[in-house]
Amino acid sequence: MTKKDLQKIFDSFSKIRVLIIGDAMVDAYIWGSVNRMSPEAPVPIVTVQKKEARLGGAANVALNVQSMGATPVLCSVIGDDMYGREFVDLMEKQKLSTQAIFKSQKRATTVKTRVIGNNHHLLRVDEEQESEVSKQETQLMIEKISFLIKTHAVDVIVFEDYDKGVITPDLILKVVVEAAKKKIPVAVDPKKKNFHFYKNITLFKPNLKELKEGIKIDINIAEKEILSKVADELRTRQGMENILITLSEKGMFIATKKVKHIVPAHMRNISDVSGAGDTVIGVAALGLALKLDPVLMVELANIAGGLVCEKVGVVPIDKELLLAESIQLLSK
Repeated sequence: MTKKDLQKIFDSFSKIRVLIIGDAMVDAYIWGSVNRMSPEAPVPIVTVQKKEARLGGAANVALNVQSMGATPVLCSVIGDDMYGREFVDLMEKQKLSTQAIFKSQKRATTVKTRVIGNNHHLLRVDEEQESEVSKQETQLMIEKISFLIKTHAVDVIVFEDYDKGVITPDLILKVVVEAAKKKIPVAVDPKKKNFHFYKNITLFKPNLKELKEGIKIDINIAEKEILSKVADELRTRQGMENILITLSEKGMFIATKKVKHIVPAHMRNISDVSGAGDTVIGVAALGLALKLDPVLMVELANIAGGLVCEKVGVVPIDKELLLAESIQLLSK
């Protein structure tokens, strides 16, 4: 892989349209300093210096796709509430399409509030509900997705599943069938609840914890032989083409019909792993749309995931930084 080859790939990202389906949320931050412990309990006192709200969950995947120069469209259900309005404002500020964002009076917008003291993540407070969206809301999503596929030349579809109820088995089935008709690749970042409902998927990306929960087998060591066996069984049982297993500090494992390969992680000054999975699936989906070699696709996603871990809080990947690092690490 030459510098010119990598530059051409990164230039091609601007031609890709990505449909992202999943649980969107607001990532809220309370930044402050810690100088003493509370006299009331053995906990630090954070003196608040700044409050901030960012797009999270499936919306962070959209941000990563946008940062890479591609065009994302997010389809999700949020609450018809204060945080829902804040979410839409954040989307509009980022110039992200809100045409497939549905507001529900029956749901609350998911908010994850992180307390950061002296640049260290001290606490997270979650406000959420995990019940499935209604059948009517699912149908509205299916109709909108079908419309987008027919009219917007979608190049790849991403399911970003956080088990918050936006993605239902019926939605998965209908979208995968629709995608197959149009020969659109489908990438999935799964969680436990819907793990076995994802079938005939182009790229399936669990982390090791999600894999253990999904197949109900305790994998103690991320060894190639063990991962290969598990991946082959999963590919056969659920019709997966490519399985990408993220292994934290050990890197990533990619399994296809012909390839079984571990891509090692690069040395990083890890500040925060929040949102790294969103970055990985976003970059991998772009590689999928371009029909990149699976190992190269994973190498790019691996570098991207590592880079965002060097930042505090959930942040999208910097395309130019990723290109420079990819050239340094991958070009010959």
